[in-house]
Amino acid sequence: MSSPATVPAADTEPPRTRQGLDKLLHRPELASLIGTIGVFVLFMIVAPSFRSMDAFATVLYTSSTLGIIALAVGLLMIGDEFDLSTGVAVTTTALAATMLAYNFHLQTWVGSLLALAIALAIGFFNGFMVTRTGIPSFLITLATFLMLQGLNLAITKLVNDQVATPVISDMQGYEFCRMIFAGSVDIFGVTVKVTVFWWILFVAVATWVLFKTRFGNWIFAVGGDKEAARAVGVPVDRVKIILFMTVAASCWFVGQHNLYEFDSIQAGQGVGNEFLYIIAAVVGGCAMTGGKGTAIGTALGALIYGMTNQGIVYAGWNPDWLKFFLGAVLLMAVLANNSFSKFSEAKK
Repeated sequence: MSSPATVPAADTEPPRTRQGLDKLLHRPELASLIGTIGVFVLFMIVAPSFRSMDAFATVLYTSSTLGIIALAVGLLMIGDEFDLSTGVAVTTTALAATMLAYNFHLQTWVGSLLALAIALAIGFFNGFMVTRTGIPSFLITLATFLMLQGLNLAITKLVNDQVATPVISDMQGYEFCRMIFAGSVDIFGVTVKVTVFWWILFVAVATWVLFKTRFGNWIFAVGGDKEAARAVGVPVDRVKIILFMTVAASCWFVGQHNLYEFDSIQAGQGVGNEFLYIIAAVVGGCAMTGGKGTAIGTALGALIYGMTNQGIVYAGWNPDWLKFFLGAVLLMAVLANNSFSKFSEAKK
């Protein structure tokens, strides 16, 4: 009587390996992870100053101020919408906080809270107009961008007779707010800005929301097919409005950082940064057509920008190459994401 045939353990490994590979190839942030490693290795080789811990702390700081807003913009893009008002909205919230506190003799934290209310109102306006009119968010938020840019300059000149706000470092509550929004922590002799820790926290929370909550499922459903989502009971309009308000809240946070870091705000600053936030999200794997993306991907996209921005300086290159480099990275990221998507679809 012959013994029953046994299947060698080695034969069971390839399917699991293939499943793991297929799962990796389906990750939206795969291209950005490869890009992050590539950029890191490049500047480690060509820029000796880049190899210090202080330099990396500076990279993380630059990445964090971009990444906080890029994270919210990425969530909005997963929901199949855009926001072009983010760059000037950062300045609007900072101007509102400082002028309200200074001119009404308020503690600075009160001015910041009032500025948060203004930011949420801007986000609600964008979301309401998009969902009620059906006009593409590109046009609605472009209009908001222009209106906020005009208001920033006009009101600042009207109130202060100049395009810069007065310093508020001698006002009550300033030091407390500075600690929250613009403080720093020494870790083994390396100074790390508090925005880095806020950024990491926000990415962790956003990841949990996207993949562990019903609201996260709603975001993907709305971005994938809003009519199908509406048909199964997803509150499409509410989800979109909340996402726009989340973007506005992130602009408020970075605006308060700028205020308490530099003590004075120029009314014309922030223009053009909206494209950097979108670039970081797209490089991080957020699809332009919605329904795809991760919070970690946006963080990797922001990190690529931070390393490039600082790495060019440390390498002694002409800073004018930064925008060219960003454009090249964006193009390669889009091509890589498309290639991985086609490959993974073919494997199904």
